[in-house]
Amino acid sequence: MRKLFIIALCCLPVFVLSQPKTLTAVKTLQPPRIDGNPDDAIWQQAPVATDFMQYAPSYGAPVSAKSSVKILYDNEAIYIAAYLYDDPQLIRKQITARDGEQQQDVDYFSVFFDTYNDQQNGFQFLVTTANVQTDAKLTVTATASFNQYGDKTWDAVWESKVQIKSDGWTVEMRIPYISLRFSKKDIQTWGIQFLRYIRRNNEQEYWNPVNPNMNGFVNQFGKYTGLKNIQPPLRLSFYPYLSTGARINEKGNDLGTQWLRSGGMDVKYGINESFTLDATLIPDFGQVVSDDVINNLTPFEQKFNENRPFFTEGTELFNKAGLFYSRRIGAVPSGYYDVVDLATDPNLKIIRNPSVTRLYNAIKLSGRTKDKLGIGVLNAIAAPMYATVLDRTTGMKNKIQTSPLTNYNIVVLDQALKGRSYITFTNASTIRQGSARDANVSSLDISLYNKSNAYNIKTWGRYSKVFPLNAHDGFNTGLKFGKVGGRIQYYVQGDVKSTRYDPRDLGFLQTSNIVTYIANASYHQYTATRNFLNYSYTLNANWQRIYRPGAANQFIVTANAFWFFKNFWDVELTLGETPVQHDYFVLFRAAQNVFVNRPAYGFAELQGSTDSRKKLFFSYDWMQALFFNTSDKYYHKAEFSLRYRFSNKVSMQLAHADEREDNYIVNAYDWINGQYVTESNGDPIVGFVNFKDVTTTMSGIYSFTPRLNLNFRLRHNWSKVPYQGFADVDAGGNTITRSPIAGLDQNVNFFNVDAFLSWDFKLGCNLTVGYKNWIGNTYAIDGIKYQRYLNNFSRSFDATHGNEFTIKAIYFLDYNQLRKKN
Repeated sequence: MRKLFIIALCCLPVFVLSQPKTLTAVKTLQPPRIDGNPDDAIWQQAPVATDFMQYAPSYGAPVSAKSSVKILYDNEAIYIAAYLYDDPQLIRKQITARDGEQQQDVDYFSVFFDTYNDQQNGFQFLVTTANVQTDAKLTVTATASFNQYGDKTWDAVWESKVQIKSDGWTVEMRIPYISLRFSKKDIQTWGIQFLRYIRRNNEQEYWNPVNPNMNGFVNQFGKYTGLKNIQPPLRLSFYPYLSTGARINEKGNDLGTQWLRSGGMDVKYGINESFTLDATLIPDFGQVVSDDVINNLTPFEQKFNENRPFFTEGTELFNKAGLFYSRRIGAVPSGYYDVVDLATDPNLKIIRNPSVTRLYNAIKLSGRTKDKLGIGVLNAIAAPMYATVLDRTTGMKNKIQTSPLTNYNIVVLDQALKGRSYITFTNASTIRQGSARDANVSSLDISLYNKSNAYNIKTWGRYSKVFPLNAHDGFNTGLKFGKVGGRIQYYVQGDVKSTRYDPRDLGFLQTSNIVTYIANASYHQYTATRNFLNYSYTLNANWQRIYRPGAANQFIVTANAFWFFKNFWDVELTLGETPVQHDYFVLFRAAQNVFVNRPAYGFAELQGSTDSRKKLFFSYDWMQALFFNTSDKYYHKAEFSLRYRFSNKVSMQLAHADEREDNYIVNAYDWINGQYVTESNGDPIVGFVNFKDVTTTMSGIYSFTPRLNLNFRLRHNWSKVPYQGFADVDAGGNTITRSPIAGLDQNVNFFNVDAFLSWDFKLGCNLTVGYKNWIGNTYAIDGIKYQRYLNNFSRSFDATHGNEFTIKAIYFLDYNQLRKKN
């Protein structure tokens, strides 16, 4: 009996830790004053959250400083007051841009809400010691790891104030209901979580314990019970904008000066307590960072980041099936480069050729019902685009359509099931005016977890249809099963993409006609040991074959080790080998069973970084081919990044990347005429190139105040591609040397400067002054005369440049505030 008592006593802490902490909601009739000083008498009524538990760097260890959090609510908002005890001399206070606290020298506090109590979705609101705000939307994929809590592209309007005290720092927050979504019930229970981050020792503390051995984050929140009679407000707000500026020498094609002027409005309307309609009328997306364009030698499309706010804020639901690549909307018109090629004709002059498709409008409808059904609809209409070309002989101006009127639409139904399980239906369609290509893709995704969230099984099925011209259809299906919690994790996965599966009209896919099998096993040490804060080891095997003709494509096996040391340095080592590599994609002729044998190889990659708390922070990535099964091959990649923090307001970063390979096989390409080179009978020709790709990026930020920031970024990319030889390909994928082809060598330079002065002069209101500079003709620098990187970089300033200067003002108008004033 005594033994049973001892066993029960030992199990009690585990049982207690597994039960979520609870706070009882208290409603106030008098809202507290938001000034960062939580001394209002009304705070005495609030329940208190204390006894935080350390998540990192050592899970379960005692926290280094006490924290006390209070919460109240009324008919309009949720109020948070936190007293974060500490030595004020040790508190880190760097000023950053909004959503920019990552790896910066700053402490912060955050609150999380799971307003539907579905353990899958939620909201985050974070405030730093410099009163810089971050907010994010959480989904089922959110984790407790540092700065991976959710999608930070979502921005809400809310208030915060902080103060530094003699025994720590305090923060007060007011989060209005217009910035949240919740169901309409008389009595509600929300999930809730508090986080404190102490920068000097990289300490993450959670109020409700978060176990790193358990999969998921939102499912480990505490509970906020007894919310009574809160009425979702009429969520109606307007964001009118005006912008002006000038663009000089766009794309380097001597078009002269183009005056830019635009005006429009974004509207957010809460249709009911759970659903919000976002609309943008005559959107202007000019003030975004330039793309990191490269000289792409692969047969696969380069994927770019989305920087336009409308397509980054609150779009996580639309890409749950991976069918939404928002850069398709408003992309370069499909006929743009056809018009550019006309410039080689001396009898023609390009008067106008827009490089971006104009949008008439775009709308998003999203929300979740009380039965945990998420619904999302996104629709955008792109205007028809035209180029104007002058015929010098006749004096006539010809109008050429480069893109038809296009409607993009995506619909998502996402049913949250018990625990973290879900089932999602997605449909994406693209309809173009006239006989141009239309497309439709549908997907069903199912993810099921067991009760402890330790095991997961996923399956998906997708069907694509393209019509009316060159109509074709295809499918993608797969199954994944694995253990996703605990120290030992593993999974097996199979994925099939048929020959003509094509979701690219609104989605992104590098290649179809591929079958992939993956087996992965890993070991994770989450708690600190004598020498490490944490570490992990992973083995992965990936085998690919072509769907049709059903032949082997590639096999790669890797072993990875990651160590996070107690001095907060980290090192990651990867060893890999590819014994089989039959490339069916480089020549675009997999359907004809034409492929190229690439040499088998082994490689090693070493990555790591120093302590990011220090003023000087260094990271690196070195990859080296250890061997090839041929003697004339060489490969290496070297990247490093150096960041220095001059003060709490100023920091700069320099990044450099160098990648080189000898005798890399490419599909021989005539870049002057814009076409692949073939034999007279149409057979493909491959080239062997000794390419060099070097990129330097310099960026910096000067934060005058938490709401006034100057960001600067300069990027130069040099790609030198000299051909060493040419060959035909036999039926077995072997190369047969042929005579040289002159004039195919490339020497490409991309150069961009982006600078933005951003001022949030009022809650939700912003004024941005932007400047851009870029190279027009990327091939203008002589690669034979200037064979070194610094020569190309210096000559970049002599090439034809484009310049753009813009000013844009956005004002926030909330219907509820306007009504009160009236």
